[in-house]
Amino acid sequence: MNGRHQAIGIKQVIRLDWMQRTANLLLAGVDAKAIRMELHEALNRETDGQRSAQTRAFAVNNLMTIWCSADAELGPFRAAVLEMLRQDPKSGLALHWAMISAAYPFWFNIARQTGRLLALQDQVTQAQIVARLKENYGDRQTVSRYARFVIRSFVDWGVLQDAPVKGCYEQSGPIAFDDRGLALLLYESALLASPEGKASLARLANEPAFFAFKLPLLSGGLLSESRARLDVVHGALDDQMLVRKPG
Repeated sequence: MNGRHQAIGIKQVIRLDWMQRTANLLLAGVDAKAIRMELHEALNRETDGQRSAQTRAFAVNNLMTIWCSADAELGPFRAAVLEMLRQDPKSGLALHWAMISAAYPFWFNIARQTGRLLALQDQVTQAQIVARLKENYGDRQTVSRYARFVIRSFVDWGVLQDAPVKGCYEQSGPIAFDDRGLALLLYESALLASPEGKASLARLANEPAFFAFKLPLLSGGLLSESRARLDVVHGALDDQMLVRKPG
């Protein structure tokens, strides 16, 4: 397990439009140093200078880690996400979800616990989500504090909404799409968010971390033909496994 899988890391609400702004700068060929400067200036303008320098720095550092990290595991995946974003900007929310899940498995794991709870009940609370997270991250105050930033990000992205009862959240409704290439990138993000780098197709098809989406069904044959970074192998009882290729 590397540091990416152990880290909590998200120290501010990450707004969807900030994710898009960063991706747009990359697609325009702007270098990392200039992107960092542009993000600082943009966040300062949007908040009329009310956001503290430290808070802006946290948000910018998160965005730079997601989109400009030198992590070798993320490079080819990020390139694929950016190319699809260039071709189909309307799929932005799902693509940003895939990218942030891969870069910050903490986001993915909060989404997973949120999805599990929403499968059992109509509303969830931060306390319920954090209680489940502590099984993986331990009983640290930072887990609760940083989980709140992720949950509020879910609200900003429109996949959760505030319930009438304070402190409760409801699902806004899953986003349906038919693009199998987009679904496959979400599958790949789940593998990148997992230290094992593999999962059964059945598990991925029902992954609670994708509670915000209604994904098309993917066959093992289609998967094996469509991604150089992934393999489909047969596991126990002829279960098909999707596995990240080394390198």
